[in-house]
Amino acid sequence: MPVFDSRSFKNHEQVVFCSDEATGLKAIIAVHSTALGPATGGTRFWDYAAVHRKVAPIDVAESRGEQDAVYDVLRLSRGMSYKNAMAGLRLGGGKSVIIGNSKELGTAELMRAFGRQINRLGGSYYGAEDVGTSPAMLAAAGETTDYVCGLEGGDYGTGDPSPHTALGVFTGIQAAVKHKLGKDQLTGVKVAVQGVGNVGRTLVKYLLDAGALVSITDIVDANIEATKALGTVDVVSLDGIHALDVDVFAPCALGGGLNPNTIPEIKASIIAGAANNQLEREGVEDEELRKCGILYAPDYVINAGGIISVESEVYREKPDNSARREKVLRIGETLSKIFATSDKEGRPTGIIANEMAEDIIRSANEVKLAAAAE
Repeated sequence: MPVFDSRSFKNHEQVVFCSDEATGLKAIIAVHSTALGPATGGTRFWDYAAVHRKVAPIDVAESRGEQDAVYDVLRLSRGMSYKNAMAGLRLGGGKSVIIGNSKELGTAELMRAFGRQINRLGGSYYGAEDVGTSPAMLAAAGETTDYVCGLEGGDYGTGDPSPHTALGVFTGIQAAVKHKLGKDQLTGVKVAVQGVGNVGRTLVKYLLDAGALVSITDIVDANIEATKALGTVDVVSLDGIHALDVDVFAPCALGGGLNPNTIPEIKASIIAGAANNQLEREGVEDEELRKCGILYAPDYVINAGGIISVESEVYREKPDNSARREKVLRIGETLSKIFATSDKEGRPTGIIANEMAEDIIRSANEVKLAAAAE
């Protein structure tokens, strides 16, 4: 797979491949931009080859899995740059992936080895929680580096960022419903939530409390049972939730779910969820959604609550819960501006958001270069 010519690689400052034979660590750290501050983004622990093992020999499956990991970390790190810029944070964009099954490989020893790899970057990248990792795992990495955040305890620890992510998505759904449906309340609004892990489940609680009618699905039965305990929800099949006759489809699992196969089946008039990289091909699927009359809330804008919650930790500032909440609630205002611009210019919301983020990063880079030249 070509890397330097890839749209996902665009303007990356650094990509590092890491390994540790003793623990089985195989990881990639991608630093997209440090224009606004240290590149900060989650550490995803995922078995990228798993889906390929079902249809290909082991060596082919592993090779394809590694290609998927490279593609994923590049898209995610660039998305973090855009996310942090649009959230008005003092953070650049980066991401890391650890390749493998976290339940089998995610030992404290491996996370400490990963921490040593982060430490070699000297503070240009800060890791945080993501799919497959937890505050406890990041704490293990924190034993060998200071450059992790989202930790629990201590003077600067901000803990699990998922509640803030869920609040941001809920606020974004409110803004989208207001813009598209003209409703100030969510009472009676039908929402399909795909994935009810920590973020999706908390989002469901917000939605139920607001009077929404909620359908859910998840690959993990325990997540479904925990969500059912929150109130009345309709449990549907994994492969059918995107096609439900609802007002809002909220993807809160992995990315790539908005593609040529699923978009024609979507009946919702709004897509607003926590998953990263929801569009299989940016600039293509979001244009198709616009043509279909579907309002798309750009994923990295609506799901910024988690990174907002850990910004203070990067700068060794004591967390201010009211200030964090205030910043998260601004996500709705930012989305409303994107929606309005999209309507005015007749262009996809995803492209509008990208251009806004790129302008912010470009201006910061110019200031940084000018200061270095003095």
